[in-house]
Amino acid sequence: MNVQNSYKDERHGKLFVVPTPIGNLDDMTFRAVDTLKQVNVVLAEDTRHTKKLLHHFQIKQALISYHEHNRMQRIPQIIEKLQQGEQIALVSDAGTPGISDPGFELVEAVIDADYNVIVLPGANAAVTALVGSGLSMQPFLFYGFLPRKQRALETVLTELSDERATLLFYESPNRLLTTLRAMKEHFHERHVVIARELTKVYEQYIRGTISEVIDYIKRHPLRGECVLIVEGADEVTLEKHTSLWWSSLTIKQHVEHYEREKGVSHKEAMRLVAKDRQLSRRDIYHQLHVK
Repeated sequence: MNVQNSYKDERHGKLFVVPTPIGNLDDMTFRAVDTLKQVNVVLAEDTRHTKKLLHHFQIKQALISYHEHNRMQRIPQIIEKLQQGEQIALVSDAGTPGISDPGFELVEAVIDADYNVIVLPGANAAVTALVGSGLSMQPFLFYGFLPRKQRALETVLTELSDERATLLFYESPNRLLTTLRAMKEHFHERHVVIARELTKVYEQYIRGTISEVIDYIKRHPLRGECVLIVEGADEVTLEKHTSLWWSSLTIKQHVEHYEREKGVSHKEAMRLVAKDRQLSRRDIYHQLHVK
């Protein structure tokens, strides 16, 4: 058990988790600036990027890199600094540290070492996108980045297909089409929203059904990091899925079932699967052959 009284006993070191802007520098809070000016050292995901931020706000504290590739070496060093009574701030390149980055491992280690973790409120791309999406905001499930490998992606989407909560993902623009096509197989025609370049001059929300958004992206290739928000499963969808014998199968397994059980050709099996799932044969072919 651990009970933290965040602002008592000033003699001990503390870790401050400090959000930074996701695009617009004016979103930096007064408290965040003051905190960064008062700590002994700032832990940064990319010191070059954070150095520019600190310079903008006339902050001159020392920088130490802390990222995915050096976290195991850095954590003991950081705990030692806390033992010496130092005040340390953790920032990421954008948004709130710990959300889809290695910050959570440091927070866990600091708590285990019995030092206080003080989290400042601030910018977060996922919550910003959810509020602007127009989709239900409660409940929601933040997943983060989906697996890159196709089989792992299929597994995750199968598991999420009956989730009632609005789903939030981070995705790179060059993978959006692949992800949306896979979602169409598992989620069918739900409403989705892509929020990109949040808080920047080219901020954009793209709202529509999965098919509509796929068609739009084909005609208008996107740039910039994206948040993908997906409507949760409704009662009709859940009832329909539970009543369909093939609902737990991937498209590949569905096609193989017809080939094996019905003894039909691969082409005919794809036609039957397309009919079952109310998709085009082109969609079925794409899902079978995408890598």
